[in-house]
Amino acid sequence: MFTGLIEGSGTLAHIEKNGTLCRIRINTELAQADLQLGESIAVNGVCLTLTAWDQRSFLADVSSETLKVTTLGRLEHGAPVNLERALRLCDRLGGHLVSGHVDAIGILQARIGEGEAQRLEFSLPQEIRRYVASKGSIAIDGISLTVNEVSADSFSVMLIPHTLGRTTLKSMRIGGEVNLESDMLARYIERLTSFSAETGSKTSGLSLEFLAKNGFM
Repeated sequence: MFTGLIEGSGTLAHIEKNGTLCRIRINTELAQADLQLGESIAVNGVCLTLTAWDQRSFLADVSSETLKVTTLGRLEHGAPVNLERALRLCDRLGGHLVSGHVDAIGILQARIGEGEAQRLEFSLPQEIRRYVASKGSIAIDGISLTVNEVSADSFSVMLIPHTLGRTTLKSMRIGGEVNLESDMLARYIERLTSFSAETGSKTSGLSLEFLAKNGFM
């Protein structure tokens, strides 16, 4: 589990494909931290398992399914990546709960300067449209951001200078692809409400009417 607050950056050093598996090496200063074998680390918002490391880099295995549904398999040598180590229970939750399980790939459609900040607009894939709401949370390449506006097929976020300076979004060009993860709470709410509707159960007390009445919709 992650928070979407980027701890550091890295660059893709090497990708080795072997059948259905792929081994990825990332160069980063985070490799000098107190890493542990088997721990989780988010690379551009994708949860990977650490398999080896040295003072300059770490290795992780990537499955064929992960390559298919994320941008990792399309990265070029030297490409910058956002990195975040897993959440500890004693940490402050400054972003939102991020699982590192990518839902879809989005495309940067526009970037507009607004003072020192920038407003970025991304395409909104059909499979996650129902989970993205204005003022809700979304993870873009592992970065926890607040959705500003949502249209039928796009959404926008505002990036402050701090976020621009510490993440890969600062240099992303129009047409660039990003990993998107919707807010997991939206998925659980959908499942709970649909389950109640399917079974006719009222034991949970959760319904669309309840959520609307209490200010969640």
